[in-house]
Amino acid sequence: MEPLFEATYYEKKANGKVRCQLCPHNCLISPGDIGICLVRKNIDGTLYTENYGVVSAIHFDPIEKKPLYHFYPGKGILSIGTYGCNLKCSYCQNSGISQTGILHPDLVKHTKPRKIVNEALEMTGNIGIAYTYNEPIIWFEYVKDVSILAREAGLKNVLVSNGYINENPRKEIIELTDAFNIDLKGFTNDFYKNHTSSFLEPVKATITDINKAGKHLEITNLIIPSLNDDPLIFEEMVKWISGETGEETVLHLSRYFPHFKVSLPPTEIEKLDEFYQIATKYLKYVYLGNVANPSKGNNTFCPECNSEVIIRSGYRTWTSGLDDQGQCKNCGHKIIEQI
Repeated sequence: MEPLFEATYYEKKANGKVRCQLCPHNCLISPGDIGICLVRKNIDGTLYTENYGVVSAIHFDPIEKKPLYHFYPGKGILSIGTYGCNLKCSYCQNSGISQTGILHPDLVKHTKPRKIVNEALEMTGNIGIAYTYNEPIIWFEYVKDVSILAREAGLKNVLVSNGYINENPRKEIIELTDAFNIDLKGFTNDFYKNHTSSFLEPVKATITDINKAGKHLEITNLIIPSLNDDPLIFEEMVKWISGETGEETVLHLSRYFPHFKVSLPPTEIEKLDEFYQIATKYLKYVYLGNVANPSKGNNTFCPECNSEVIIRSGYRTWTSGLDDQGQCKNCGHKIIEQI
């Protein structure tokens, strides 16, 4: 069995309890208990992270799968995940790893940060490491250690996250990360409270801070029938994104399919088309996800001259309409910073 790894961002309280300060839940955890994330445990008055070095999945993925469409398009990235999550989404698409803890820690293989970085360096065409599949925020200590080594090795760090994190650890992780995809699940506190057991405002703060730090940001919104598909609320959301992070912020509208505790029918294509039309009134780059052979919302067009600059088919990508500086070959408009 690997030695226990003490968590960061917590304080010791009376009677052996600890207050976790990593995310806005601020769990007060009694000895022997775990936090809402299922992987941070109080053992004799000290908070430990049970998933440090525990990798549930590791794959070499297209960067578009994160999804990131404007960050090194067409490149690949080593993607890793663990177990646990600090949200309880009733419709979770990865509940097999996100809604479980480390059930048998004695049987789990631990992977040292250096090994992950070495694997990333050995892969041809790899730009870096993506922390994804489950919620990387609750893997904070390991993500931080891997990210530091990855940056020293010239690799990029990508975080695919729900954005539910407190201010101080948020600043730390933003500093170490090059690109984010943040899952903005809805735009009301009622939705967040009733369907994710969390709140909206910390996620908005994370999005704002990422933008202020000048890091690459893309946002995903999963459209779920009857739960978060009110067009008026959606329009408020895209207005906020445009005003807060700019009209060139990339937005991915993703189609829901039944999973975990929710058995509602899949999102109608017509609903995605409706929201696509709303979003494109305020944002220059809007894409549709989880849609087979979409007739729109897949390729990238220059917002100035409407030239097709990036073509996508599945996870295959062609950037023939861009020059080496990420500019439209036709008019020179800057489309992508990292290519």
